[in-house]
Amino acid sequence: MLKGFKEFIMQGNVIDLAVAVVIGAAFASVVNALVENVLMPMISGLIGFPDFDNFAVVMLNGNAVQFGVLLTQVVNFLLIAGAIYFVVVMPMNKMIEARNRRLGISEEDEVEPDVQLLTEIRDLMKAQNTGGAAPSAGGQTPQA
Repeated sequence: MLKGFKEFIMQGNVIDLAVAVVIGAAFASVVNALVENVLMPMISGLIGFPDFDNFAVVMLNGNAVQFGVLLTQVVNFLLIAGAIYFVVVMPMNKMIEARNRRLGISEEDEVEPDVQLLTEIRDLMKAQNTGGAAPSAGGQTPQA
């Protein structure tokens, strides 16, 4: 029983997941600091108040329905999503493109192995049905 547990813990995907959770938690604090201490104060300077919490408060039978709190959270979500996209995703995509250019890898070369295999199977089935010669491994039909 303990041997199986040890094998489970030592699997690469469990360790990768644990590392991802820890790094994600640390990165979340960085993104939250950016939104709360940089972006929201900038918005506050533009609109005159720090959040939308008191915006669109409706009293319903003595209970305050605060649509502004929802609006604040939606704005925070959009700011966080934008921060992640512009600070992490976009630069990472540029770095990957630069690396691929440096290594001479084009987008056409980056075919998933399963897609390539399915394409070859399709081409072989077409060749069998038409009685023609089987295409070469590159997916190109031989010229006669």
